[in-house]
Amino acid sequence: MSTFTFNTPANVIVGVDTSKQLGEQVKRYGGKRVFVITDPGIAKVGILAKVIDILKKDGIEVGHYDQVIPEPPIDRMDEIGDLAREGNYDVVVGLGGGSSIDVAKVAAILMTNEGSANDYIGIGKVKKPGVPTIMLPTTSGTGSEVTGVAIFSFLEEQTKKGVVSPYLYASTAIVDPGLTLSAPPSITANTGMDAFVHAAESLISRQANIYTQGLSLMAIELISNNLRTAVTRGDDVRARYNMSLGSLLAGVAFANASCGAVHAMAYPLGGEFNIPHGMANTLMLRYVMEYNVVAAMDRFVLIAEKMGEVTQGLSKREAAHKAIDAMVDLAADIGVPTRLRDVDIPKEAIPRMAKSCYEQQQRLLSINPRILSEKELAEIYTNAW
Repeated sequence: MSTFTFNTPANVIVGVDTSKQLGEQVKRYGGKRVFVITDPGIAKVGILAKVIDILKKDGIEVGHYDQVIPEPPIDRMDEIGDLAREGNYDVVVGLGGGSSIDVAKVAAILMTNEGSANDYIGIGKVKKPGVPTIMLPTTSGTGSEVTGVAIFSFLEEQTKKGVVSPYLYASTAIVDPGLTLSAPPSITANTGMDAFVHAAESLISRQANIYTQGLSLMAIELISNNLRTAVTRGDDVRARYNMSLGSLLAGVAFANASCGAVHAMAYPLGGEFNIPHGMANTLMLRYVMEYNVVAAMDRFVLIAEKMGEVTQGLSKREAAHKAIDAMVDLAADIGVPTRLRDVDIPKEAIPRMAKSCYEQQQRLLSINPRILSEKELAEIYTNAW
């Protein structure tokens, strides 16, 4: 019998139009002044205005910041933290994809912890809880609304690193699939693949347990059965609901079991070449999984079965490799590239990406089913090119 711990937000609300409960949730935490953090795209399509209107109708004062950029650089975080402190807000709302939600998490802890955001990069460095946070994802991908991690770009080092703390878990996560309906096909595809990778990597993680594995498998089934429809028919509410649920389950799974070498190797792609995170994961997916399959063959067979592959009559090895083929087919069907050359990553960048990954991403590499040296990382990048 195994022993394990499990963390998740205190309150998770899922369903179409559940964003209308935002004011009620703010009041639950005694909130009277709310700071909404989002990005220009969410402001442009009217979702920010809708959220502000919900809050104001409940008599809540609202301030907002709508300039979060994708793959947010750590250098911008202190400016946003200062705005949160100066506004004397008592609740922070993260509205958008993973970038906005991650920024909101750290803004909340900067309101109660001294110093710079850079002081908290790493594991367990946050000293005390931030103000209450409510997260409303507008994509089905990062699962950040239910994790205790916030990821930032480090431009000089050309990589990405995270703040990891139980104090980053949201007070409430409101997962309203209706907020994802305006996401364009490319974002739906990239974020959907991110969610899929969360599910697959958390399943084969060294830290996986019976609880997280069940969530991972449900997420794999939901995402693989609905992502194609969500990309090609974005107004399909059922597909959007199932993607939101799949992303949520994958988020809870990887928040507790963590991810592995796919994510570790994707971070230099985002840090140096500004490749969107879900795309960066997909670029590395086949090649890392081909390396991992021998160490987790039984779990790869489960992935194949959840993705609808016929495994009856096949050897375990054949069935496991079916999972990898199915992953690549999913990416191809929704137009997400799977080779580094397809996004103009130069081959000469491979040695420095391998070095960066090995030196900066041991938190993730140590959880991967197989140990990777810098040489082996370079070989996988070469295979992916």
